[in-house]
Amino acid sequence: MAERYQNYVNGGWTDATSGDVSTSTNPADLSDVVGEFQASNIADVEAAITAAHDVKESWRRTSSLARGGYLLKAASYLEANVEEYAQAVTRESGKAILESRGEVGRAIALLQYYGVEGSNPVGTVVPSVNPNILLYTNRMPLGVVSLITPWNFPIAIPIWKMAPALVYGNTIVLKPASATPHVATLIARMWEAVDLPAGVFNLVTGSGGAVGNELITNSKVAAISFTGSTRIGMNIASEAAQRGKRYQLEMGGKNPVIVLPDADLEQAAEITVSGAMKYSGQKCTATSRAIVVGNIMEEFTNLVVEKTNALKIGPGSDPESIIVPVIDQASKDNITSMIARGVADGGSVLAGGGVPSGSPFDKGTFVQPTVINNVATDAYVACEEIFGPVLSILPASDAEDALNIANSVEYGLSAGIFTKDLNSVLDFADRIESGVVKINGETAGLEPQVPFGGMKASSSGDREQGKAAIEFFTQTKTIYVDRSAT
Repeated sequence: MAERYQNYVNGGWTDATSGDVSTSTNPADLSDVVGEFQASNIADVEAAITAAHDVKESWRRTSSLARGGYLLKAASYLEANVEEYAQAVTRESGKAILESRGEVGRAIALLQYYGVEGSNPVGTVVPSVNPNILLYTNRMPLGVVSLITPWNFPIAIPIWKMAPALVYGNTIVLKPASATPHVATLIARMWEAVDLPAGVFNLVTGSGGAVGNELITNSKVAAISFTGSTRIGMNIASEAAQRGKRYQLEMGGKNPVIVLPDADLEQAAEITVSGAMKYSGQKCTATSRAIVVGNIMEEFTNLVVEKTNALKIGPGSDPESIIVPVIDQASKDNITSMIARGVADGGSVLAGGGVPSGSPFDKGTFVQPTVINNVATDAYVACEEIFGPVLSILPASDAEDALNIANSVEYGLSAGIFTKDLNSVLDFADRIESGVVKINGETAGLEPQVPFGGMKASSSGDREQGKAAIEFFTQTKTIYVDRSAT
């Protein structure tokens, strides 16, 4: 029988009031049940929010140095348990084990970064026109923050939200993706292990349909930080705005790379395939479009196809696997239907295009890495996020045309260019409509000490990570101190 896991509310483990549970399975082997998890309802969310609300003042009044200290202890705990957490990420999300270890390492780096942030200044002293007035600013926490996180980075994304939220004095309720609740329970175990005060961190598992609205609309919630689909993000924005709540949204991407004729084509092809195909393209920053300028199209395409066909498909537990299973059957069906639509719209499949057969592929949700060309720039497959191992190759007449194609979609998360020309680099960096810009580098892959976020439909505009995180998780208070009258 599969192990049953509980919610973590007010410093204790508890069952959902409904008594219902749901299961999480290994996408590499659907017969492998990771565990049973609480199918929470509104009452469970209300209890978690109330727990966070009841301690928000005591946590706000806790020294930021002490708050940072909890994060540093959590980082040490993760360092001592890297392999356990990495194996859990691979088993539940399907991610390649080397990438899972890297993701846990990123979580450690985030906890260390924001742990130190607890000792940094959060306000400024400003000269006043009146010499008798001390004029300064301070940063105040928002209160209770709901964190709604996706399955593709089940430890890094929750940590990069909760670490700044906590160190800046907020209390939190985490609702992880239904596909990866086990990793979220391990996060709760981490906070329990370092004796984070009860109620500061709370975890409820369950479907977004059942509990998501309460996390957004409850009057005790001050803000919502969400990573996921654009459709759901826009709904959150509407509900939050109507209630005057702060919201932070990181959503979809259709990330391009532009390949100019002077580029190192071997390097460009290698990096493009890596950005498009690792973790089976299940990253919001994954490369989805390669826009190729001039007469290098045939050579570049041949290199991409060759490198794509050489990728090993297999379970994430195999260190040699690059193409791992996609998260579930619904995702597999969506990806294959998108490929079919691309072909119906005139595209040609140059690599992959289907699903692998035989053992071990028939146990899980695998899709072949796929390269499509002859795709119109306005075709559905070239404009909409696929979230799978699918790369479209598009021609452009010159750099200007390529930039126009890159900017033609509704998303603007990450983008790259391959060239040796400095003028082209500077023009691209200035004009590309994207929150992350890579020069001769992979569109995926981020560092925790710098801001992350997109433009257009990819983001609400607030930036995550780095120093920028304080802008969302706090509000500024301006204080005037006048000398007593004599």
